[in-house]
Amino acid sequence: MDKKKSILNISIAILTKIIVLILAFLVRKYLINYVGEDAAGVYSLYTSIVGFLAVADLGIGTAINFSLYKPILEGNKQKIAALYNLYKKTYLIIGAIILGAGLLVMPALPILAKDYNSNFNLYLTFAIFLSSVALNYVYSSKTSLINAYKNNYITTLFNSIIIIIRRALQIVVLIVWRSFELYVTAEVVGTFVEWLLTELYTRKHHKDVIFTNEKVDVSTKKEVLKNTKAMFMHKIGAILVNTADSIIISAFISVVVLGKYSNYVLIVTAMISVLNLFFSPLTAIIGHLCAEGNIEEEKKYFRFMYFLNFVLGLVFFLGYYAIIDNIVAIWLKPDLVMGKTVPLIITINYFIQFMRQTTLLFRDATGTFYNDRWKPVLEGVINVGLSIAFVYWIGLVGVIVATIITNIFICHIIDPLVLYKYGFKQKPTKYYLLNYGLILVFGAALTATHFLLQNYNSEWKELFVNGSISIAVSLIPIIALFAISKTFRTNTIKLFRYFNNSIKKLFKKKPAKSTDATESENKNKQ
Repeated sequence: MDKKKSILNISIAILTKIIVLILAFLVRKYLINYVGEDAAGVYSLYTSIVGFLAVADLGIGTAINFSLYKPILEGNKQKIAALYNLYKKTYLIIGAIILGAGLLVMPALPILAKDYNSNFNLYLTFAIFLSSVALNYVYSSKTSLINAYKNNYITTLFNSIIIIIRRALQIVVLIVWRSFELYVTAEVVGTFVEWLLTELYTRKHHKDVIFTNEKVDVSTKKEVLKNTKAMFMHKIGAILVNTADSIIISAFISVVVLGKYSNYVLIVTAMISVLNLFFSPLTAIIGHLCAEGNIEEEKKYFRFMYFLNFVLGLVFFLGYYAIIDNIVAIWLKPDLVMGKTVPLIITINYFIQFMRQTTLLFRDATGTFYNDRWKPVLEGVINVGLSIAFVYWIGLVGVIVATIITNIFICHIIDPLVLYKYGFKQKPTKYYLLNYGLILVFGAALTATHFLLQNYNSEWKELFVNGSISIAVSLIPIIALFAISKTFRTNTIKLFRYFNNSIKKLFKKKPAKSTDATESENKNKQ
């Protein structure tokens, strides 16, 4: 594996992500203070609606990226160019479809935004937001091409620079004009500049690919079509699970409650986005590894990354539950704190989803997403049905519980079954025992954390004390598993070595060339 490139990808991603998250929290604060609480809920609703419309994406991006790994490994420029052209044409069509579908949804906005009570125009702001998303599809083919070459740090850097500029512009707009219309307009400006940067980079570094008229052969087109059908199923499932919840909360409860809930979700998704930086830059690298066909090597890295997945999840999600109410109170205002039940259910839900990260990463890299193509549809339909039923019974909590049920009883069974059967060529029995066992370990640690949390008059004191408690509790199962399990012990040692070597390589200076070596090189050139 290309460790230097993966370290560079992760380092750039973490640094820029921290800056982006700080600005995101500031923007959210100013949006609520200067425009209103329901503005935050409406913005979350827009994001969910457009996410729902993105089913037109069909998942072709993942399918073509998977097809790109092997030709890039072989240096087959002709096939790379052909796949890029297919990707480019398809996404231009998809962008137009999303734009048209979004315009058709607009008349239903007042119904979906229950109890909306602000002076900004729903139709105008949604149209501006929609155009920003559609514009993104104009250059998404180039972004994926860069990532397929394992240069995620380039696209991450471009995206982060634009987000920083956009967030700063949004803060100025909110403070000076207090305008939600101008707030969403900043999204369009940022997307246009990112398109320009991506265009300039690919013209310089990949002109041998983007300026050709190569077309895919029949067999490649069939393979891409087959994988696209599979990813289309996954896309539907992801949309029904991840975007339907917000729409159901807004339509059945209220847009204000969605706004409060989305504050908690913003923080947990921001945390997950940082944690994912340890995984997403490795996607193309693992894809190249899987293209080589060494199953034993794949399983070795899978075990390593799975334990990394658990350790990160245990520490950070316990910490999230311990201090989330304090963060909301300090960051926004105490009135927006939702008590302990909602964050408890959110923590369980997102931890269970996070524990799928490694399996999904290897599923996409090995191309086994075709074999479980019907699972996401089943998952999505059951999730929506349960969410609508539970929202009448137990309100907001019921919507989240529905997602937990579908994840535990569908995703955590079928995902590893398919990966192990078709990718690793063995039964997943041991994985099931380990996976559900570690989820129970997390449940026990979360329960212990809940009863150990302290209450003080000071939000800051409570935050630091409870944060420290969560770290202490998370160390107990890690130490216990380290002592009991040889597999856990071996992979934990690998984790420490991985981080240690990563830090060393990051700060290691290249040795200066000796005078003799320099003279020798000069002679050779002469």
